[in-house]
Amino acid sequence: MKFIRTLLLLLLASPLALAEQSVETDRYIIHYNAFNSSIVAPEVAQQHNLQRSRYTAMLNIAVFEKLKEGAKKPVKAILSGKVANLMQQTQHISFTPIKEDKALYYIGSFNFGNEEIMHISIDVQPDPNQAATKIRFDQKFYTE
Repeated sequence: MKFIRTLLLLLLASPLALAEQSVETDRYIIHYNAFNSSIVAPEVAQQHNLQRSRYTAMLNIAVFEKLKEGAKKPVKAILSGKVANLMQQTQHISFTPIKEDKALYYIGSFNFGNEEIMHISIDVQPDPNQAATKIRFDQKFYTE
C-alpha cells in the first residue's frame, strides 16, 4: 500500500504524468497507466526490484472484481503485453505482481527514446475461462 501511495503522489506531482485510465467490463474494472520510471523514488524502486532510468517507462495495471453495492476487490490476472514505436520496433512486456496488504497490481517496463510515441497493447485476463480484455493506447514519452 505504501508503494501505491508513493506512486500516486509522484504521478500527481509530475507535470508530465497522464491521468490514470480504466476499462470496465461486466465483472471487472482494469486500471492502467504508463509513466517514466525516473519519477519513482529510488528507495521504492530498490525495494521492489524495479529499474529506474530516464529511458525506461513503467506500466501499472490493477484489476478489480465488482462486488455487490459498488464494492470491489483486487484480483489476480494473466497479463501479456507489447509496445511498438512508430518504426514498428516491438518489445514484449513482462509483468511483475506486487502485493502489499490488500492491494495487488502489476508492473511492467519498456525502453523508449525522447519524445517517442509508443503504441501499447495489453491483454488482461482475470478469468482464465474467459477471453482477455484488450487494452490499446498510444502515449508519448519524454526523457526529462
